[in-house]
Amino acid sequence: MKPPTTNSRANISQCPLPLLIVVALLSQRGAESRKARRLDSFEYNAISCRAHSASITDFGGVGDGKTSNTKAFKDAINQLSQYSSDGGAQLYVPAGKWLTGSFNLISHFTLYLHKDAFLLASQDLNEWPVIKPLPSYGRGRDAAAGRYTSLIFGTNLTDVIVTGDNGTIDGQGALWWQQFHKGKLKYTRPYLIEFMYTDNIQISSLTLLNSPSWNVHPVYSSNILVQGITIIAPVTSPNTDGINPDSCTNTRIEDCYIVSGDDCVAVKSGWDEYGIAYGMPTKQLVIRRLTCISPYSATIALGSEMSGGIQDVRAEDIKAINTESGVRIKTAVGRGGYVKDIYVRGMTMHTMKWAFWMTGNYGSHADNHYDPKALPVIQGINYRDIVADNVSMAARLEGISGDPFTGICIANATIGMAAKHKKVPWTCADIGGMTSGVTPPPCELLPDQGPEKIRACDFPTESLPIDMVEMKKCTYRINYL
Repeated sequence: MKPPTTNSRANISQCPLPLLIVVALLSQRGAESRKARRLDSFEYNAISCRAHSASITDFGGVGDGKTSNTKAFKDAINQLSQYSSDGGAQLYVPAGKWLTGSFNLISHFTLYLHKDAFLLASQDLNEWPVIKPLPSYGRGRDAAAGRYTSLIFGTNLTDVIVTGDNGTIDGQGALWWQQFHKGKLKYTRPYLIEFMYTDNIQISSLTLLNSPSWNVHPVYSSNILVQGITIIAPVTSPNTDGINPDSCTNTRIEDCYIVSGDDCVAVKSGWDEYGIAYGMPTKQLVIRRLTCISPYSATIALGSEMSGGIQDVRAEDIKAINTESGVRIKTAVGRGGYVKDIYVRGMTMHTMKWAFWMTGNYGSHADNHYDPKALPVIQGINYRDIVADNVSMAARLEGISGDPFTGICIANATIGMAAKHKKVPWTCADIGGMTSGVTPPPCELLPDQGPEKIRACDFPTESLPIDMVEMKKCTYRINYL
């Protein structure tokens, strides 16, 4: 008997040509069918998982970097909104370049970006609706009128997540920066991600590039997790703050790397008489494992818009490189409000203009109707376990005449001065407090209490509620068609 393989080959070679074509077509369709049935999946950590999923391509999305996907995103989110009360929904953005204008998210919703997905902000101003100024500001930051809606926006939501496998959101901000410098903006520039009046927010595992202005802005919101974010903008770009919690409660910012043209983290709560009237503080804020590069601004700024109050901020394991200042307090007559119970420990700084900076004459008012009798209260500011090198000036601490900043505590701080440092390393006025184990020796208004106080400037031991949040392992399945 001949080998079966030989017979098989002989039979195929003797088949008529049309039959060969049919066999080939059936084979191809079978392969396509198997391909359609192939499922891939990935996992990610989130505060909530979703029962329903879809891809932006299901709604006509085109990732060519040229086609506008604003309608596709809006259609997708509108369609998925039916699941808000049925386990929630997630929208997957696959690899590609997805040009889009502003779009609004919904409650119980996750936006997930593939590692090779790029959201590109539209350059068409018609794709950026204008909304009213924030009530705690009274006007826009760039212009007195309204403001452009942020690229990813939401208001009055519960349980919303923007995350990915380090996917990228590129604000393509150069156009906006040019208009700002030329004074041609009619409205305030948009931010990349903003949520208002929202509870339970997660923004994580993303790269944010070239924002038109601020990058991440939760405002009038609570229970916020910002985690594993990389933010990069040219260090000369205007007002490209990294993360700005604004009148928010119970916020955690951790494991973020920021290169910025402004403050890497700016804590805010409203501007002058508008912030005083609105009266919503930022409180219970944790910042840890932050790396900042910002040659013209602060690593962490408290203010200057702090008229609703800032309280209970805890920052630890912070690294600043080639940055103007470490933790800076910015305020002025007319701000009102308060900055108190601020705790910083374990901060490392390399090549700085100032290690410590407090400013009581920041200025920059919303309008001329601020109350000159509205004086801010600055008290209970604690720094410990600080190391810095190549610093031009150890500290510039300037309170307000008749309204001194009090309760300043600095312990176990070694500030290595630059070769061309200021002749007087400390300047102090209208402040009060104490120090222990600080080099170079501080000003007389902060007397050294001796080595027995080296563990002063207590850091709270009890955890905040945001540290109790438990993450879940979520799965998304991709069906390749």
